[in-house]
Amino acid sequence: MREAGILLALVLLIGVTTVVNPNFLSAQSVRDLLLGATLLTILAVGQTLVIITRSVDLSVGSILGLSAFAVGSLFVAFPDLPVGVAVVAGVLVGALCGAVNGVLVAAARVPALVVTLGTLYIFRGVDHWWAAGRQINAADMPSAFLALGRQTVLGVPVLALAAVLVAAVVGWYLASYRSGRELYAIGSEPDAARLSGIPVDRRVFSAFVVNGALAGLAGVCYAARFGTLDATVGTGLELEVVAAAVVGGVAIFGGSGTVLGAALGAVLLTTIGAALPVLRVNGFWQEAVVGLLILIAIGMDRLLSVRAERRLRGGESRGA
Repeated sequence: MREAGILLALVLLIGVTTVVNPNFLSAQSVRDLLLGATLLTILAVGQTLVIITRSVDLSVGSILGLSAFAVGSLFVAFPDLPVGVAVVAGVLVGALCGAVNGVLVAAARVPALVVTLGTLYIFRGVDHWWAAGRQINAADMPSAFLALGRQTVLGVPVLALAAVLVAAVVGWYLASYRSGRELYAIGSEPDAARLSGIPVDRRVFSAFVVNGALAGLAGVCYAARFGTLDATVGTGLELEVVAAAVVGGVAIFGGSGTVLGAALGAVLLTTIGAALPVLRVNGFWQEAVVGLLILIAIGMDRLLSVRAERRLRGGESRGA
């Protein structure tokens, strides 16, 4: 139901915008829209894993920026470095940052909001120290790597296909594997999950590592698409990522939500950003619309939870 509602809102928004400006659905506009949603989709998918466990990661923007600059620095230091090696390196940088978050949250039992708020600034500080005011440009990176940001398959950008693949794999994992289902159990009631034998700390740690790795992959995609890197890359992106997941129906209280919903939420927010200027809506109202969507999503989640509780109580009463 949640995914259907998001899809309906997306179709209506595109339809209205196309009526106002038929060029909104031109081939180039669609490609730009898909590319714009790529980074947010990958980040929202990773964030879904964390939020499902009743946690949150506010450091993903900083991880993206650090990973992107790491990839650019590798190409500066080793111009003949294979593209695949650089991609793996960027993902590993993200996974390492995710492991730092995971250890502090799972092992040290520090609230995720506090931990990731701190690491947001730590990772950004490391990025600034590493960059030291430098900027890496497209001329410093090989053309084969930059081509990833421009290549298409049947008109669909390669980076967008990568985002779809990430969403499909993670969604399949959550639906098909026991460890994936256990993430929902942890988010629903951590103490009950621990008593039932689920390795809660290990699962939460793994969720943060995968989330960090996906943020690293997003950093690689950013470098390939834009080709210009400095210490400010990804600044402020973390709130947009959380918004995409929440708007997509991932319960901020944990225990429910899907990767499909998070991906649709990311596409919806990207489309809103592209459509409202076409509709001549003031920039302030663009942010207000996103905020309203978040409040509606949280309200609907709470409403569904209350209705589910009432049904359970009704069933128990009849059974008695």
